[in-house]
Amino acid sequence: MVVVFALVALAVVGVIATANWYVWRRLFRDTTRGPGPVRRVGAVVIAGGWVLAVGALVAERTGAPFWLQQVLAWPGFLWLALSIYLLLAVLAGEVVRPLLRRFLERRAAARRPAPEPEPHRAPATDTERIPAGTAPPRTTETQEPGTGHPGTPDAAAGPGASGHDGAGATPESPLALPSRRLFVSRVVAGAAAAAAVGTVGYGTYGVLNGPSVKRVTVPLAKLPRAAHGFRIAVVSDIHLGPVLGRGFAQKVVDTINSTQPDLIAVVGDLVDGSVKDLGPAAAPLAGLKARHGAYFVTGNHEYFSGAEQWVAEVRRLGLIPLENARTELPHFDLAGVNDVAGEDQGQGPDYAKALGDRDRARACVLLAHQPVMIHDAVDHGVDLQLSGHTHGGQLWPGNLIAGAANPTLAGLERYGDTQLYVSRGAGAWGPPTRVGAESDITVIELASRQA
Repeated sequence: MVVVFALVALAVVGVIATANWYVWRRLFRDTTRGPGPVRRVGAVVIAGGWVLAVGALVAERTGAPFWLQQVLAWPGFLWLALSIYLLLAVLAGEVVRPLLRRFLERRAAARRPAPEPEPHRAPATDTERIPAGTAPPRTTETQEPGTGHPGTPDAAAGPGASGHDGAGATPESPLALPSRRLFVSRVVAGAAAAAAVGTVGYGTYGVLNGPSVKRVTVPLAKLPRAAHGFRIAVVSDIHLGPVLGRGFAQKVVDTINSTQPDLIAVVGDLVDGSVKDLGPAAAPLAGLKARHGAYFVTGNHEYFSGAEQWVAEVRRLGLIPLENARTELPHFDLAGVNDVAGEDQGQGPDYAKALGDRDRARACVLLAHQPVMIHDAVDHGVDLQLSGHTHGGQLWPGNLIAGAANPTLAGLERYGDTQLYVSRGAGAWGPPTRVGAESDITVIELASRQA
């Protein structure tokens, strides 16, 4: 098993190293005429970015001093996102590269003048014949440009008069082959770098600007008429940590409160760190306001950060933890189960404890961090499960991986008699960046079919 893990790790490192060499080659080697400072700077930037990225990941998981986590997190995590989109942009450039070369070749061919026809000369008469041993008379007729014949204007003008530059361009060919390749490489590399930086910049701005609000209506067959229109604000994956701190938490709280929900559901992955380091960042959660209260269930990242201490902390802030527990609201049951990551610590989900003795004639809403828990929810007759965890993929094309690992990537789907809603989450893990998966807080409006 150890050998297999080592081989897989070695293969992953090999793939990453090859991908980064390819990016360096396209962005730095192919855009320069030879070895020099530009190539060396490029190598330092790429290698240094990965050192910072690995350092940020290790510092977070090992509980390094929080100031060190903060120093490493911004450049390290942003480099992770940037490296993904640099690679994708350079790969896309392989499609553009031959098209641009062909365009330049056709342009050069169109500018090349057509050869002039040879003037007609009558056969020489006897009087025009030149005696043997006599040199032909010199002529002032201009030779074909670029022939370099002695006595022609080209030869007299010296090197460069024919229009040649250091890269081999001529008036007939504005970009000859060597300079044309360099020009194409520089254009494609510049466009790739601009596209990657722009994508990451826009995706980071979207996260830091705070989540948007989505509104989804979910009909429940067992919901009584009196509960029609009941609003649940669902927020997941806030991921407070060395990047997203107190200011971000306050934006989330203000956004939730602006929806005036009847109930608030915080469905896991609230933090990436200890209460000691992130307690001040989570403090704004005390300001959450809802008529029926705010509830919390653990996500997998709580078990990386000390789930017990965070359950105690959110309780102190006024949230109600549902640790494999259920509460009976006036018109339906609200239950919550621990995340499956807690199984290694003896704190995994216990559906029998949370749902085993409930009245199945009443509608039931279950808070469970991961969508994969839907199958147990179906077995226990849950009407609606609220989840997060996927981030909607967070960084395209990560949605393809997240979609393969989860039954539902984002949004509302039905599994038998149970509906599952998956939020894309409010924050971000690792890079504070989202591409193709906008962050959200969802207001679920329950609808009674009796209304």
